[in-house]
Amino acid sequence: MFRGSMVAMATPMLDDGALDETALARLVEFHIENGTDAIVAVGTTGESATLDYDEHCYVMRRVVEMAAGRITVIGGTGANSTWEAVKLTRCAMEGGCDAALLVTPYYNKPTQEGLYRHFLTVADEVPIPQILYNVPGRTAVDLLPDTVERLASVSNIVGIKEASGNVQRTEDILERCGDRIDVFCGEDAKNLALMLAGAKGCISVTANVAPRLMHEMCAAALAGDRAEAERIDALLAALHKALFVETNPIPVKWALQQMGLIGPGIRLPMTPLSDQHHETVRQALKLAEIL
Repeated sequence: MFRGSMVAMATPMLDDGALDETALARLVEFHIENGTDAIVAVGTTGESATLDYDEHCYVMRRVVEMAAGRITVIGGTGANSTWEAVKLTRCAMEGGCDAALLVTPYYNKPTQEGLYRHFLTVADEVPIPQILYNVPGRTAVDLLPDTVERLASVSNIVGIKEASGNVQRTEDILERCGDRIDVFCGEDAKNLALMLAGAKGCISVTANVAPRLMHEMCAAALAGDRAEAERIDALLAALHKALFVETNPIPVKWALQQMGLIGPGIRLPMTPLSDQHHETVRQALKLAEIL
């Protein structure tokens, strides 16, 4: 159902942290013009943790309106409260999103049974297609392959963004349930390897600044053209690394600002990119022929 380069889009903000709708529209057009296959609105890169409920719903709805059917829109609707996740997922559905991306409940560290019941409850309550999202480095909880396999039988759970950084883990999920749900890479440095192994695409930070190259790399990988995919990925390798020199989305928002696409706004507790990393990110943008 969902394929290729799906951008985990940054949420542009004004200097005071307020939403910047002009820049939001600019980003949506930028991705449509450059071949991005889907937009994830208000995921981790979209600073979902610091948008309140009303803002969260508003941004998802506005991205759908701005996209106007020209690109798939996936709403980031995960929460550490199951019923908040239900409300956000319902908001995504009612706002016109094509699917929802649900991160594992963070901080409260549920058991595997708790994770299973959490995702099952959201899927039962809201019929929109749903993509699981496992990123233990940020949530302190790991959605294990056994639990993914249990959830793969739920009709509207259609995929998983696996961002554990463990290639063997992703290959295990592909082997167990790749015929029932789609697997998407959630770590840019491993996108190519995992798509060649059977992943259907990636949900990418790098695609914020290099959407055309990311789309072309994914298309080549999904077509089995290893040589072309490797050639493009080599151009992106420095970016994959540089965009994580500080916590995401700090570097990518700075990069987007250098490209003239957004202003410097970012919400506390995130802070602007440290001066010491400016040249590293700038050189990675130059290597990818973006600046």
